[in-house]
Amino acid sequence: MEAIREGASGAAVEDIQERLGRLGYEVEAAELDGHAFGPTTATAVAKFRLDHQLPLGGEVDSATWAALVDAGYSMGDRTLYLRLPNFHGNDVLSLQRCLNILGFSCGEPDGCFGVYTESAVKQFQESQGMLADGMAFQDTFDAIERLHHVWGGKPASGPHPMGGMGFARAAGVLESTQLSITAEDPISRNVAGRIWNLASATSERSGLDLIESPLAAREGDRAVLVLASTPLPEGSKMANLSTDDVDSLPQRLRTACESSREEVPVVRLELPLGLDYDGTFTTGDAQTFAVMLLDAICAAFDL
Repeated sequence: MEAIREGASGAAVEDIQERLGRLGYEVEAAELDGHAFGPTTATAVAKFRLDHQLPLGGEVDSATWAALVDAGYSMGDRTLYLRLPNFHGNDVLSLQRCLNILGFSCGEPDGCFGVYTESAVKQFQESQGMLADGMAFQDTFDAIERLHHVWGGKPASGPHPMGGMGFARAAGVLESTQLSITAEDPISRNVAGRIWNLASATSERSGLDLIESPLAAREGDRAVLVLASTPLPEGSKMANLSTDDVDSLPQRLRTACESSREEVPVVRLELPLGLDYDGTFTTGDAQTFAVMLLDAICAAFDL
């Protein structure tokens, strides 16, 4: 496009001024009334370019115009999904920041809806019991907005692994938090049993109990955790979390529980693939994984 600079007027200048105004950049009323690209419009453009790491200057070239359009999007303004060319803009950036804080890693927020962002959207949707298609429709944005108390005002560089709990701290969580754990199949029952044994060994007053099914949940349970070694069945509405990334699991588990509309949240934890029927991981020891998983559970419910 041909650059628009001081001295220009008309509909294009009016559009630029409106976009600058919505973003908080001030332009004098006389220039607004006349749709004239005057000194204050040029100053506002220069500030915008500086704020968005564009070359210094007071004119609107193609790069500045693209940045103005991108900056004008708010999360929820449009459906976002993976396509070529990628969606990009402030709405994508906001989505990435929220997902990172909630524990669903998009990588470094860059405002570009790529494969990592699509994967994070799918994981978040699964955690909410939604169709995990990676397409961010209004229902996805509504679910994120319901968690505003979790991500609002938090730094967005995440996700934020919570790290190891330590024995005493984990014992305190187990003693103050009533949880039930169950499993769908022999492999995951093996792991669930190991987790229950570890919890009992950590504290004689552990509030974690091993139950037959989610229907056997106890009154007062903070959550029911369902272990599974198979993918979530198609059409299931159960909240489902991958346990491949143990570091981010505490925040993702907390997010799933806090966003649940059930009195007792039921969250399915999908174990990594590659298990033998004796409960042994081909990539490591089941007992080691059970320790890491219990640690993540305690971190998620750390009070």
